[in-house]
Amino acid sequence: MTSLTAFAAALPNLGQWALDQLYPPRCPSCAEPVAAQGHLCAPCFRSLHIVSDPCCARCGIPFAVPMETGALCADCLDHPPLYDRARAALVYDEVVGRLVHQLKYHDRMLGLPRYAQWLEQAGTTLLAQSDVILPVPLHWRRLTLRRYNQAAWLAYALAERTGLPCLTGVLRRVRPTDPQARKNREQRLRAMKQAFHVQKKHRRILAGKRVLLVDDVMTTGATMSACAAALKEAGAANVSALALARTVRLI
Repeated sequence: MTSLTAFAAALPNLGQWALDQLYPPRCPSCAEPVAAQGHLCAPCFRSLHIVSDPCCARCGIPFAVPMETGALCADCLDHPPLYDRARAALVYDEVVGRLVHQLKYHDRMLGLPRYAQWLEQAGTTLLAQSDVILPVPLHWRRLTLRRYNQAAWLAYALAERTGLPCLTGVLRRVRPTDPQARKNREQRLRAMKQAFHVQKKHRRILAGKRVLLVDDVMTTGATMSACAAALKEAGAANVSALALARTVRLI
């Protein structure tokens, strides 16, 4: 290897070294020192709760006791969501809440490769049955204030890992909605009604496609259902939903 080739090969490591000197690696949840950028400290990592079976075959919410394959939760039986299936990587708790907050409001992108890995693991089946990835969009006013869409970051990172195309600008949030955190299920459904739209010029892109929606947090699924309604009305054949985290009450 020539000296020039060796220098070129070392550049990425030099860049990472310089970044670590300027911004020493810290856990994105608790800010404790860690070995590498984007890594969680051992206590935070051990506290993560991965969403796994047994869970509702439709919305993916975990069951507290073993259930037969294909079992649905009471909410999905009483009020079937408009998406076909949903899954999430992690249970939303204090540690994960801090991760999401840093990503959502403080431009902390260093954890994206790990978040995309978690999404890929949680959504293995959904990804195998999807043609395109779409992030849940922000209304243009909120996007202007925040300057970025954290769901789009997650969607692009997942697309890079899987090779599936990621489409932005196809699904639009046409009606601004208030923060949903303190609303119950019925209030969220009302707030999200007709909040999303696909323009006619984009409908040919979605025709017959199996779409995977990506978002940071899923609570009642009202946002995902509203997105799915707009996408199916525009011609999508199937709409699945994948979130980094979801609020959970074991049932």
